[in-house]
Amino acid sequence: MTLAELAAESGVPARTVRFYIARGLVDGPEIAGRGATYGRQHLERLREIRDLQQRGLTLAEISGELSGAGQMLPAPAATWQYEVSPDVTVLVRADLAPWRLKQVRSALEQLAARLAEKEES
Repeated sequence: MTLAELAAESGVPARTVRFYIARGLVDGPEIAGRGATYGRQHLERLREIRDLQQRGLTLAEISGELSGAGQMLPAPAATWQYEVSPDVTVLVRADLAPWRLKQVRSALEQLAARLAEKEES
């Protein structure tokens, strides 16, 4: 079946199918290229993913469940990177509340100033 047919049959948008393929949750098409085709196993995998999502699992958890991996890697986290001095770099989680991020920036500015003083003396 084509991607459009797979999407219609599974109820999963074609864009989402492509995303799942890119994440490794679903295998690529049986025949790639302009006339890409998908089989029953693709449809079954999409239904399995949907069922796991309905149980409340995240995509990271679903990936581990489908691969049979006993231990999953933690979900990737976005970070801000601050170079405090030439030899000190600090990574800060990007999902901080704005007030907390303001506190962290203030502390990093103070640290940078102290390190600069030490380098000058």
